[in-house]
Amino acid sequence: MDERLATKPVRGVYQSMYPIPLVVIDKENGGKADALNAGINAARNPLVCSIDADSLLEQNALIRVVRPLLDDPERVLAVGGIIRIANGCESSSGRVVKVGLPESWLARFQVVEYLRAFLGGRVAFSALNSLMIVSGAFGLFNKAAVLAVGGYDTDTVGEDMELIVRLHRWAREQRKPYRIVFEPDPVCWTEAPESLKVLERQRKRWQRGTVETLWKHRDVVMRPGYGMLGWFAMPYFVVFEGLGPFIECGGYLATIAGLLFGLIDFDSSTLFFVTAVLNGMVLSASCVVLEELSTRRYPQVKNLATLLVAACLENLGYRQIMTFWRAAAIIDLLRGDKSWGVMERKGFGARRVAAEDARN
Repeated sequence: MDERLATKPVRGVYQSMYPIPLVVIDKENGGKADALNAGINAARNPLVCSIDADSLLEQNALIRVVRPLLDDPERVLAVGGIIRIANGCESSSGRVVKVGLPESWLARFQVVEYLRAFLGGRVAFSALNSLMIVSGAFGLFNKAAVLAVGGYDTDTVGEDMELIVRLHRWAREQRKPYRIVFEPDPVCWTEAPESLKVLERQRKRWQRGTVETLWKHRDVVMRPGYGMLGWFAMPYFVVFEGLGPFIECGGYLATIAGLLFGLIDFDSSTLFFVTAVLNGMVLSASCVVLEELSTRRYPQVKNLATLLVAACLENLGYRQIMTFWRAAAIIDLLRGDKSWGVMERKGFGARRVAAEDARN
């Protein structure tokens, strides 16, 4: 193994040549980022792909995600595909063979949320070459660039976002022409939490990782030398991901207090609330329709109708809960909480409980 990236001690490396070449690394537990670094050390090709153990790739996903790197190998440093919810789908031999919707509304809300995040936000950031997140569930990287920046950071729970920001910085500081790309065609299916308790752990961890990255790279904000990353992406994330949860929660509390004490007109506040909710519904529904028109992965009309209903309902409670959890996660981070938590998953076969911080 090429041990240019420091990792916990490796106990052994095993290789199977049949039916496919497969290398398995046995090492001391150092967390997900440390395991990824060990995998990069073992890789013998110029491209490395990161995929979560609880995710399934569509058959042509790797072919599609590699295209930007093949078309522009000198500039493209990383490519991310779209992540979709596997709950409700049927799988066989590591493939999703029938697409369906989850039975729980909580998971359905996440289907809409993922579509909005990927087809809305990431497409725009990618077009401006300021994409700050390539999902840890599915990303393809130029190995030489990853080695040049020191691999994944083992001191954050948001190692996927932190690596991308570091790649941006490295390329800008080296004055190297580069691109970090989001491709909406390659699909990775992953399991979503179906209980509020597990979902809360996941979203708090994501929020802590985001804030850790923003704080670590705070000197990029509004720096001309970092282009759209410094002028647009970082300020956007600071305002909407860092301060946004507190501003939104503060707005809810101020509105309630204003209504109770007669400081706010009831009709005006109701009209403002309805307008905000309708705006969210239109945005979510538009992403659902756009996805269906472009990919048609949900073959039944009732699936599309259900997603449109979920796109409306998620604005009435679900998104407010997410905001509260994000604010609480920042408070937890200030208290020193950097845990991954335990993720309960049904799996694609037998039910299992996986401690995410025990992955190695």
